[in-house]
Amino acid sequence: MRWLFRRFHLSPNGYYNYQKNTKAQYQAQKKNSLRKIVEIYHKNNGVPGYRMMAAYLRLDGIYYSDQTIYKYMKELGLRSIVRRKKPHHIKGNAHKVFPDLLNQDFDVTNSSQVWVTDFTYMPFSNGSFIYNCTIIDLFKRKAVATLNGSKIDAKLALDTLALAISRNTPPKGLILHSDQGSQFTSKVFVEYCMKHHIQQSMSRAGCPYDNAPMERFFNTFKNEFYNLYDFKSAEMLNRMTYDFVYIKYNNLRPHQYNDGLPPNVALRVA
Repeated sequence: MRWLFRRFHLSPNGYYNYQKNTKAQYQAQKKNSLRKIVEIYHKNNGVPGYRMMAAYLRLDGIYYSDQTIYKYMKELGLRSIVRRKKPHHIKGNAHKVFPDLLNQDFDVTNSSQVWVTDFTYMPFSNGSFIYNCTIIDLFKRKAVATLNGSKIDAKLALDTLALAISRNTPPKGLILHSDQGSQFTSKVFVEYCMKHHIQQSMSRAGCPYDNAPMERFFNTFKNEFYNLYDFKSAEMLNRMTYDFVYIKYNNLRPHQYNDGLPPNVALRVA
């Protein structure tokens, strides 16, 4: 080491002080990052894993690789908490089935080009159910409408679609993709779509991969929202549902499809 000092005219004290200061800066930066990780983790109810955590940090201007965040979360003893509940299936009789216009190609180039939709259920401890219908725009994966109702019927599907149209005024020829549930194949729903120049598209029976973006949304909806709380009333569930979808999901939560940006943020930078 001495020959290195002589060759480059380095001061040993200066070199070691530089190393000491560099290490101190690293430790201070790491300490602040660990504090931020804990803050984000608890703010989001223990949901973020290391990949989502890295995306949240990037939104705050803190850049680390996924593996570094994995190491830091392991040091902190933090891991994603996923609470799953047994699925509940409701069958219906199909009135009219439409062909699949997407064929699992979910990449689109413009907003209001293709929307996807589906239902999910939310049971209460007294045995009753609340159902949610949501419509996602495949461009940036934004939720354009979400509604809760006490019945999983065509009216809830219609009300959700009407809400989405009123907020977004889609062009003629919009594709609306769903499963073959009787809510979407009913005469009243089909006629409403025809009236508004909407092309219906439907997944094959029993093939959830044909509507994978919707499946992923409801997986997020359940694991990062519904399964985390004990809702005391339908009014409480409704209020918190709309806050989660319109505020957190659309504006705050990083989305892998958008390279870690929330849908509305991705729309602004597109």
